Amino acid sequence: MARALAWTTPGATKLDWGLTVVQPNPAAAADAVSVRLHELGEPELVAACLEGRIGAFDLIVERHRRTVYQLCYRFVGNHEDASDLSQDVFLRAYRGLKNFRGQSSLSTWLHRISVNVCLNRVSVKAPQTEPIENEQHVDTRSESPSEHVLRGERAVRVRAAVARLPEKQRAALILRMYHDMSHQEIADAVGSSVGAVKANVFHALQNLKRLIGEDVR
Repeated sequence: MARALAWTTPGATKLDWGLTVVQPNPAAAADAVSVRLHELGEPELVAACLEGRIGAFDLIVERHRRTVYQLCYRFVGNHEDASDLSQDVFLRAYRGLKNFRGQSSLSTWLHRISVNVCLNRVSVKAPQTEPIENEQHVDTRSESPSEHVLRGERAVRVRAAVARLPEKQRAALILRMYHDMSHQEIADAVGSSVGAVKANVFHALQNLKRLIGEDVR
């Protein structure tokens, strides 16, 4: 049965987009079995997607879109491009799901796609100032106005410096520092060795220290 992909339009700073699988037969959407999709683990959910179960891929997007979005944001520093890249990631994942063999977790597989999409499409840009959603939840009640300004300025300098790092260093550092992934998880995500990841993180930190003139650890 023919299938089509349709994206909802996201807001500039909202994670309200998703991937919708449009079926030619609307009556199929009433399949009562689909209500149990939320109970499925990753392997079963992937199998459900490949079988054409309605809503299966939507659930994958629901479970992983925030992490994918945040990873893309760390590469580009603004919400509009991060949203576009995130949609590209899930579109590629949908098309390539038949090649997922389950040798790594679904999240690791999506991380690998995200890194490849970002590195292939993102060039070094001017520093961006849009805060990511997580940064908006920093408790600033005990900060003085000057401390608040300094923290914001430092964040901008760090983002600008990260954008100037070599691609492999940038990817390793973003996954390690912002997503708290282990060296092994990063190696799996970028298709590298643990030793290479450790070296890239080390050199990235040294380069950041040189670029912004302070200890970034």
